[in-house]
Amino acid sequence: MRRPTYVRFPMLNDRSSALSLLQTRRSAKPRDLIGPGPSAQEMRLILEIASRTPDHGQLFPWRFILVADDQRDSLGALLRQALVESDPCAMIARHEKEDQFAHYAGQLVVLVSAPVPDHKIPVWEQELSCGAAAMNLLLGAEALGYVGGWVTGWRAYSERVRSAFCEPGERIAGFIFIGQPGRELEERPREPKSPIVKSWTPPAP
Repeated sequence: MRRPTYVRFPMLNDRSSALSLLQTRRSAKPRDLIGPGPSAQEMRLILEIASRTPDHGQLFPWRFILVADDQRDSLGALLRQALVESDPCAMIARHEKEDQFAHYAGQLVVLVSAPVPDHKIPVWEQELSCGAAAMNLLLGAEALGYVGGWVTGWRAYSERVRSAFCEPGERIAGFIFIGQPGRELEERPREPKSPIVKSWTPPAP
């Protein structure tokens, strides 16, 4: 199976205009980030941008949990403990990988989906709002010259990890790392327009 070919694009995340950024934005791999991450003032601005998300019920069915640099050891211990429960036969290298994940550079934001139950706004629509908040978070960071990576993996579905961040009925929507690019961003293949954009054909009467 051939590996996809990545085309280098020097103007990714072009901030010369809002439209240019939207046309060229590219996430970074969290493991490739370097510090420093956003300052406290910049994070306040990024989170303000993230919260300007479609939410017609004004429910704010999501939360942003910031993990500080001095909490990364505790996060690593949590992930290793959760890994023992998830995969008791996990090799030492996998445990080391989890510790590396916990210590990736930049600011770590854990996005929590917190839908309001028994509301006229369906849970599905509240979850969509959470996804939009994640996208706004990335755009806010990129507008300030940072790059971000939004990942999930087994950690997002571990009950031990979930309970460390979430209240009952909530779940982890992702781990979002924000920092500086440690390497040149690489464009990835994009879907051609035809398979993802179609014109509607009304059903026969």
